Parts: sequence; structure tokens; C-alpha cells
Amino acid sequence: MIDIDETLNERGKRYGLFVDYAEISQNIKSAMYKAAKYQDLTKDKKEALEMIAHKIARILNGDSNYHDNWHNWHDIIGYATIVADTIIQENPELIGDI
Repeated sequence: MIDIDETLNERGKRYGLFVDYAEISQNIKSAMYKAAKYQDLTKDKKEALEMIAHKIARILNGDSNYHDNWHNWHDIIGYATIVADTIIQENPELIGDI
């Protein structure tokens, strides 16, 4: 059986203290929620922004040279691509603007 304290200690070394990560993440999200147009966004756009905020906080709080942080950058691209693809599907006339 895996010792949870061992796992948390290992993760803390790579990703920093959770309380510090949480502060960064919540501060980013708080800024987004205060934006005038945030409430106009669809749920998928809000969720993508929140997931991107989560990934940014992990990058800022942890060991930026750790190989897993590459996945955070990759995930940011993925969430942004999902939203961009949805916008194009809903507004195909925008293709000429790209």
C-alpha cells in the first residue's frame, strides 16, 4: 500500500506547498471572476479558463524544470484549442480572419 504522506511529500517537492498553489490559483480566478465580461461566457469557456488558471498556478508554484510541467503547458494549449475550435464551429465565417 502506498503511504499518502510519502506521496504528499514527493508532490510537495515537485509542485510546492498546496496552500501556496491554492493562493496563486484563487488569485488568478478571483481576477477572472471580477472581469466585466466573465459572466457573459459560456460554461465551457469559464471552465477552460479555470483549468488554465490551475495549470498556470502549478507552473508558478512548482519546479518549472520538472518534466511533468511540460504537461501543464501542453494542457493549456489543449484547453485553449477546445474553446477556439468551438468558436469556429459556431462561427465558421471567422475562418477567413485567422
